[in-house]
Amino acid sequence: MKAILDDRQRAHDPKNFMANGTRKPNPEVPRRVDILKAGAEAAGCVFETPADAGLGPIAAVHTAEYLTFLRNIHARWQRIEGASDEVIPNVHPMNRTDSYPDSAVGQAGYHQADTACPIAEYTWKAAYWSAQTAVSGADAIAEGMRAVYALSRPPGHHAFADLAGGFCFFNNSGIAAQRLLSKGLRPAILDVDVHHGNGTQGMFYNRGDVLTVSIHADPARFYPFFWGHAHERGEGAGLGANFNLPLARGTDDETYLKTLDRALERITDFGADVIVVALGLDAHVDDPFQGFAVTTAGFTRIAAAIAGTG
Repeated sequence: MKAILDDRQRAHDPKNFMANGTRKPNPEVPRRVDILKAGAEAAGCVFETPADAGLGPIAAVHTAEYLTFLRNIHARWQRIEGASDEVIPNVHPMNRTDSYPDSAVGQAGYHQADTACPIAEYTWKAAYWSAQTAVSGADAIAEGMRAVYALSRPPGHHAFADLAGGFCFFNNSGIAAQRLLSKGLRPAILDVDVHHGNGTQGMFYNRGDVLTVSIHADPARFYPFFWGHAHERGEGAGLGANFNLPLARGTDDETYLKTLDRALERITDFGADVIVVALGLDAHVDDPFQGFAVTTAGFTRIAAAIAGTG
């Protein structure tokens, strides 16, 4: 299988992370690239570097205001006396319709959902090339390739159109889906990460031209808490184009695969001719978050089921 990766993704090396009020080392580290690449190559993937399609495909789903913020905030932050090395918010608006401040501290709170997305000197660079990886993957599919693995890191599914969060800055799957849509295809996004893809849902919630489907741990007691519930079906033109399938903690292979059947049925009924898989692997039984109990063999069956659709 063709695979795409840009080594500049390694430049983002965050140090800060907070969980349950405790400061911890950030788990979203450059070494993840090495682990994922080694696994993909062992499975037969051959890696290429992505082309640079410019900001256009990113700006197609992210606001210009957010792009300006993300590009410049670290340099602005360093001009604050006593500021930390990384941009970490400490105050947030109650609503997206609240006023937009001039302050770097205020804008950080507006554009960063939590403390799991610290912005450092090379965050923009790494996120940019992560997104370009997704764009090149989408272009290869549009040109006729059946399957492509885009190794995009930092990840993306918690990033909204104007909001970073949960280790994510640009929504790579959303960028890829929009790119495929612009090429005349009808995309569905299938998110198999143990956490709900809240940014992806928010990005397309009022749209009916991209189907968003997520199988994840029940957010009643699991991140991201406020999104991912079964009753969230979309709004306006997007009503019925968002399909959440929350499952109990500890879900095993059989339950997951039965739920995947429902997800793939919805994708078929949407008339999708291409699937963008947000391939978080933290549903694995050995993952530290301990959300699901999907085995390695279970992931093999998940991949086979997705590949067999259409």
